[in-house]
Amino acid sequence: EVFQQSFKGVCHHFNGTERVRLLVKSIYNRQQYVHFDSDLGYYVADSPVGESVARYFNSQPEILEQRRAEVDSFCRYNYEIFTHFLVG
Repeated sequence: EVFQQSFKGVCHHFNGTERVRLLVKSIYNRQQYVHFDSDLGYYVADSPVGESVARYFNSQPEILEQRRAEVDSFCRYNYEIFTHFLVG
């Protein structure tokens, strides 16, 4: 059997960098089981498997702080790079 673990980070920019939303999706065997939403500030379970993972991540303040900081260190920082690929 083949098992696949992946994650996908997506930045949503509203009005430039004025309002930025980061979604980090965790996927196992093509099923999203948990995601982090920067608007909420914590992990949310998307399946029964993800409930324990979300509980664990949400109980770790350093993990949550790192994800919250990625809005600035990843999304806002790379905004200028992203805009070159957008159609004006």
